[in-house]
Amino acid sequence: MSADAVNQTIPAGSTAQWKDKKRYLWLLGLVVPSLAFLAWGLVTLTGWSVFWYLGPIVVFVVIPAIDLLAGLDRSNPPDDVIDALENDKYYRWITYLFLPIQYAALVWACWMFAQDTLGTVEKVGLAMTVGTIAGIGINTAHELGHKKESHERWLAKIALAQSFYGHFYIEHNRGHHVRVATPEDPASSRVGETFYAFWPRTVLGSLRSAWNLEKRRITRRKKHAWTLRNDVLNAWLMSVVLWGALVLAFGVGILPFLLIQAVIGFSLLEVVNYLEHYGMLRQRTGADRTGRYERVDPSHSWNSNNIATNVLLYHLQRHSDHHANPTRRYQTLRDFEESPVLPTGLRRPDHPGPGPAAVVRGDGQAGARPLRRRHQPRQHPAGQARPHPREVRRARHGGCGVRGGGRMSRWICPGCDYVYDEAAGDEREGFPAGTLWPDVPDDWFCPDCGVRDKVDFEPADVTIG
Repeated sequence: MSADAVNQTIPAGSTAQWKDKKRYLWLLGLVVPSLAFLAWGLVTLTGWSVFWYLGPIVVFVVIPAIDLLAGLDRSNPPDDVIDALENDKYYRWITYLFLPIQYAALVWACWMFAQDTLGTVEKVGLAMTVGTIAGIGINTAHELGHKKESHERWLAKIALAQSFYGHFYIEHNRGHHVRVATPEDPASSRVGETFYAFWPRTVLGSLRSAWNLEKRRITRRKKHAWTLRNDVLNAWLMSVVLWGALVLAFGVGILPFLLIQAVIGFSLLEVVNYLEHYGMLRQRTGADRTGRYERVDPSHSWNSNNIATNVLLYHLQRHSDHHANPTRRYQTLRDFEESPVLPTGLRRPDHPGPGPAAVVRGDGQAGARPLRRRHQPRQHPAGQARPHPREVRRARHGGCGVRGGGRMSRWICPGCDYVYDEAAGDEREGFPAGTLWPDVPDDWFCPDCGVRDKVDFEPADVTIG
């Protein structure tokens, strides 16, 4: 077998007949926000109050059991269907529909908390089930928040309001994706670090990081950080309004259960964070290892192809491709052979793994770097060579920017095709129209994917100066 065939992520052959075998399985993700109603139905049917704890039972017992029985799914979409699959709005509507069911469950649960028909133990169980929904809701927000469309980013904030974790939208996209698998990342766990040691470090560290990221962005716009344009503050305000409305409607007695569901929700997120980068460490570049960190690649995240976990979490466990291509939609995420693999969907590895990046010890220092095989580019079907990315981008963005001749240059992120246009600037990032590329700070990074630094950007068109 040729080297090219080995490095392909899909079997060789025609892709004309390819179909997404999971197309309708993705609808099962909508079972999760329905768990509160299912719990009530099961309790009514059987009389067993244990079903108020249906959320934790499903996530920590039922789904892992299905993973073990159903096996793995390593199928990948072929290259020539990626664009059509990305643009199929059916997949987007599945994530959109999660939110109304999520909020219907929250309102109904608050009504139940306000009644005298349930004892304290049952109400705690319902709060934990609603918290499970909130935790998976954060994952839905994760999928939506990475997209370039502004309405999807706002839907992400709405999904996060229930768990009072709106700052995740900032820290994950612009903090975690930039610093992943480094000692500076509060969401990357270290070898030997227990979840109970990781939890306070990531919760407090992520909050601090989100605030500092927004403060820096707002300051570039010559504004004070204490403004509703600060995404940390407006995200928290959404939670304050939501919780305030629920307390006004159902009474202050629901507050303890709102707190329980919020803590369960964001803790479930942090369990996932704990697993997905456990022990990973990107190396610094340069002969003396003091340069910038190496670029994120598929070896810097733990993967899992267990079908139940991936269907319910929108391919979250194909985490290697997600970090390499953060704006890619869930239905097109791929599996790579060189990605380290978790034992099951939500189980911690017993060791740093066969050939990931170097590991981070519990003290935050780097350990030895094991050898690993780097991902190799695939060939197009029928042996055709892939066109050079710069040629593709020039064809897509065509034209020439002539500095000094009335036109200004444009610079493109080679990872996600975000374009910085000097003429337009980027007001949200604090760069008014006319801000020249040399005046953009050297530590700035792509605001869409977070993977590429300023130094990685390439001219989007030919400039003549």
